[in-house]
Amino acid sequence: MDDVQEKLRILLDYWIEHNSEHEQEFRDWADKVASLSTEVAQQLREAAAKMAAASNELTKAKQVLSESKERH
Repeated sequence: MDDVQEKLRILLDYWIEHNSEHEQEFRDWADKVASLSTEVAQQLREAAAKMAAASNELTKAKQVLSESKERH
């Protein structure tokens, strides 16, 4: 089980960082296209917000994983 937990911890770190990079890209592109289409910019900002929310859930999962490992 420790191997699975360690692999998941590594994946969670990776996913959180990867999402953060995408979130920033979405925000950057929203700024770039805002003068062309406010609707597209808004959709990109919404996608960035949802990516941040997903990262928040992954962070919570990482915390629970860490706490469960400490108990065992």
